[in-house]
Amino acid sequence: MPYLTVRFSRKWIILNGVWISHIVSVLLKQKANLKLHSSVHRQVVTYACETWIVKETITNRLMVFERKILRKIIGPTYENGFWRIKTNQELDKIIKRKNVINCARAQRLGWCGHIERMQETRMVKAIRSWKPISKRPTGRPKIRWEDDVKKIYRG
Repeated sequence: MPYLTVRFSRKWIILNGVWISHIVSVLLKQKANLKLHSSVHRQVVTYACETWIVKETITNRLMVFERKILRKIIGPTYENGFWRIKTNQELDKIIKRKNVINCARAQRLGWCGHIERMQETRMVKAIRSWKPISKRPTGRPKIRWEDDVKKIYRG
């Protein structure tokens, strides 16, 4: 067992010259902030996402926003004498691939299942199954909510 020198003070502990309480407090702060992120930030960002039609630009903006928050929470990494920010793959590993987009997809699929189980007399069910009388305009058709949910379900 290596020889350890330990000194106690009112606010910190020195273990072989390292401020242990500072390191522990930083790690606890990161863990608490990650929980705060998953329980508050993500919920605010994905509010009413069940009705969204998610396009590629929105997906990219949401991912950039989440990564920016995660980089603030986790902070830089000290490697080989230099400080660097964490890569996107490292951030995905830390949050275990539970990002904003995957949460929004899960909520949309849950909402779709909820609508399917509703009675036919409910307004939401009637609106979802409603077919317009007129034709769609010429050109590329706009993405519908139903098409977006089918894409999530398939892939």
